[in-house]
Amino acid sequence: MKTTLILPLCALIAPVLAPAADIPPAEVQIAATLLAAPEEYSAGAAVLGYDSSGALVTLREGSNEMICLADDPKRDGFSAACYHKDLEPFMARGRELIAEGITGAKRDEIRGKEEEENKLKMPREPRTLYVLTGSSYDATAGKLNDSYLRWVIYVPFATPESTGLSTKASPGAPWLMFPGKAGAHIMINPPKAKN
Repeated sequence: MKTTLILPLCALIAPVLAPAADIPPAEVQIAATLLAAPEEYSAGAAVLGYDSSGALVTLREGSNEMICLADDPKRDGFSAACYHKDLEPFMARGRELIAEGITGAKRDEIRGKEEEENKLKMPREPRTLYVLTGSSYDATAGKLNDSYLRWVIYVPFATPESTGLSTKASPGAPWLMFPGKAGAHIMINPPKAKN
């Protein structure tokens, strides 16, 4: 009888006792994240990262226009981003929707509708996002393995006519994504290094 009760109880408790994803110390997260920032913004950029419970927190206050978001330790590979502080309402809303399980086109649709209804503030002038990805970060060497940096320039409501840009992706060339929408942006994906 005791064995019968203990086994189901262990099955319920095991996920609670399972170790959380390894979360690097704040100083490691900050160093890795700032690799995504332009050099002139790095020293004063705010850094958002993860505490020991996995919650997103401010690891470092900023003194300039840049906010940097650390790699999510629960995801494979490495991805950090830095963006102009005026994009924070848009980015924060995106994170909220992802936490609710809303991703992809549906997430973009919701943010666009909220912006049109003035529930979500989006800058009217261009603002830049830097996205740095890689296979892994070597904290000892302070180096990102297989690093790749791309740029996204948000130009809300931009169109091919207003920018002269194509809406078709072409390797290494800038192109306009989501034309005419609040989240319209210019994608700049440099060619990836060949191994």
